Amino acid sequence: MNSNFPANKFFGKISVLILITSTLLTGCFQPVRNFTKYEQPPVPDYSKTSSWAALPGMKDSADAIPPGSGMIDGQAFAKVDVFYIHPTLDFSGKGWNGDIHNKKLNKRVDIYPIRFQASAFNGSCKVYAPRYRQATLYSFTKRAGENGKKALDLAYEDVVRAFQYYLLNYNQGRPFVIAAHSQGSRHAYHLLHDFFDNNPVLQKQLVAAYIIGFKTDSIYKNIPACDSATQTGCILSWNTYKWGAKSTNEFIGSNVYCTNPLLWKCDTSYAGKELNLGGLPRRFDRVDKGITDAKIQNGLLWIHKPKKRGYFRVGRNYHVSDYNLFYSNIRENVQERIDSYYRQKQE
Repeated sequence: MNSNFPANKFFGKISVLILITSTLLTGCFQPVRNFTKYEQPPVPDYSKTSSWAALPGMKDSADAIPPGSGMIDGQAFAKVDVFYIHPTLDFSGKGWNGDIHNKKLNKRVDIYPIRFQASAFNGSCKVYAPRYRQATLYSFTKRAGENGKKALDLAYEDVVRAFQYYLLNYNQGRPFVIAAHSQGSRHAYHLLHDFFDNNPVLQKQLVAAYIIGFKTDSIYKNIPACDSATQTGCILSWNTYKWGAKSTNEFIGSNVYCTNPLLWKCDTSYAGKELNLGGLPRRFDRVDKGITDAKIQNGLLWIHKPKKRGYFRVGRNYHVSDYNLFYSNIRENVQERIDSYYRQKQE
């Protein structure tokens, strides 16, 4: 996809979506019937390219490069894959799960998370990003109850099906990265538990898991937290908040695997903004070096307010900007871990 997409129009709407997000979490826009009363959207067929938001041989939003950045799309010669799981973009309340054939929903997925998050990996990885019957945002509220759980379980079934298809038909034994955000990270945590924690073969293929923007609900026996820029086979995550915040969101919450994306350490050391290689603002029109600092406190990633516009927050929560604020650091670190992975194989 061309990075010159008319972002102004889209991001004028994103502020409204953030407002909607806040409203949804107070109980509005909920599906009017129980989960079992809806006819569920068709099961995705992952042998079809239309069931994927991004594939290496397909022109898509994951190919995007920030203008003037000097970055390149290296998928054509990448030796490593990334399996990326996108966050929630279904706020409608028209059902409990989104339809992967819904063009408007797909457009939101492509323009926002695929372009702003999955593209961070295109310099060193071939990008695979499945569409899936994502649970609507209301599924995460307490009021959703068993209906929400069923919606999330259905979404996870699709992610599992897509991952299995990827392993059997695309991977061919290559090392890979797992990456995700928000709802996608919820599914990625379960994927690590079900497929990796007791599977030495897949553990050996795992370069790292960037599972960002969701609370950790599992402690793994065989997958450690990443505590250096070159550690491999590990998990890293963060949930970004305004400096001094305490987590009041039970779903985004704090994270026992919290890693500082400016230091790639799990301790509470302060990282100044001079270590920030560049954030990617809402217009996708520039890279802002030194946009913010970072420090881990009680499982949260604290930052001071960015001096430039284009980095969203709701209250004290920078959840929407978890990737954007550290875009260039993520991009560089993926390559660092890949280089380290291959060095270790040669030893």
